[in-house]
Amino acid sequence: MTTPVALTIAGSDSSGGAGIQADLKTFAALGVYGASAITALTAQNTRGVTGIHAVPAEFVTAQIDAVFSDLEVGAVKIGMVAQPASIDAIAAALSRWAPRHIVLDPVMVATSGDRLLASEAVEALRRKLMPLASVITPNLPEAAALLDEAVAASEAEIESQGRRLLALGCRAVLIKGGHGAGAESTDYLLDSEKTINFAAPRITTRNTHGTGCSLSSAVAAGLARGEDLEGAVRNAKAWISAAIAAADRFSVGHGHGPIHHFHKFY
Repeated sequence: MTTPVALTIAGSDSSGGAGIQADLKTFAALGVYGASAITALTAQNTRGVTGIHAVPAEFVTAQIDAVFSDLEVGAVKIGMVAQPASIDAIAAALSRWAPRHIVLDPVMVATSGDRLLASEAVEALRRKLMPLASVITPNLPEAAALLDEAVAASEAEIESQGRRLLALGCRAVLIKGGHGAGAESTDYLLDSEKTINFAAPRITTRNTHGTGCSLSSAVAAGLARGEDLEGAVRNAKAWISAAIAAADRFSVGHGHGPIHHFHKFY
């Protein structure tokens, strides 16, 4: 029996709630072996980000090459990429190794509101990483930022932005509705043929640190296990909803606390 493996290429969160740490927790919770290539170190906690130290691009390449040269990677999740040089390195490495599934989470702003992606890197992300992606997973503000537009305020506007994101070269778009309003949080999965809505009750909690990172990682975990994209998204949505619902079992930090990745186990 082959062990499913997923690789996360992202930044480290020193407080453990988001980034690489959230990705590896997600993979483990969903029965997938996790590997990592770290693009940046952040000094971060539940209240905010106080520092970012980018990893040199050539060392990002070295990490990716080390993983692919030895492990059978079933899916890749890309999170915080920090700078244009890192984006170039990631795009070149993934073009060489050609993994079957790439989930791109265009992380621009932390839950606390701190900016995580330099403005000059946004265009590089659009041109170099989006065309490689099996699916991109922006939230509503990120989808708008990728298109230089206002945040979508209706289902029709969300679908319209999703279609324009598809035109930038990715094979599918999952626009996350967590920043929306209403009793339900609805995510929208679009590909060239259809749009599928995934709704779940909106959960009232301030413990949402790492939600976006964890959802994209859960999708990557499903793809690594051999699920199709719709199934991977459906299962990831159910899992993340349960992890948010269980977040208040934790008392971690004084700001936006983490979700409960291992809610099934304790």
